[in-house]
Amino acid sequence: MKLRYAMVCSSNQNRSMEAHCLLKRQGFDVCSYGTGAHVKLPGPSVREPNVYEFGTPYKQMFEDLRRKDPELYKRNGILPMLKRNLGVKLAPQRWQENAGDGIFDVVITFEEKVFDMVLEDLHNREHVLMKTVLVINLEVKDNHEEAAIGARVTLDLCNELERTESWEETIDDLISMFERQQRRKLVYSISFY
Repeated sequence: MKLRYAMVCSSNQNRSMEAHCLLKRQGFDVCSYGTGAHVKLPGPSVREPNVYEFGTPYKQMFEDLRRKDPELYKRNGILPMLKRNLGVKLAPQRWQENAGDGIFDVVITFEEKVFDMVLEDLHNREHVLMKTVLVINLEVKDNHEEAAIGARVTLDLCNELERTESWEETIDDLISMFERQQRRKLVYSISFY
């Protein structure tokens, strides 16, 4: 693989981690992040989410929710999701605080507001290297089924990018073709490091 990828959603739990897990298994150089202020997981009601700080290990969240209500969190898929996550990496990371993890060629977000936050962060950094980074938003609903579908679409997109000699020269055509094939609208922008 010649490109380095970042998968980004709000809490670095479901959509970004599903894609991270799949791409990692396929041999891609991939990391994942969230852009929210905190990590939020569903709770017993909409008004009672489980809130954690970024950097809280997935294992600690798993144990906490298993202690609170194992049946609820197994039934709604949160415990299996956390188990998958802890097999991929230690803890959720926040995009804005982990800029030092390296430079990415492609950043894929799964929600428009996350796309906007990533672009804002990139635009506010010093552009020392003047290296291009392609930021693409693939809108994916935040549920387990859609995250799995979104991860497979992301894998297809990344495979297309890997086959491209130079995405900078062909990105418009590549995105148009991909949108027709997948019947999904992508939003993309180019930024710099």
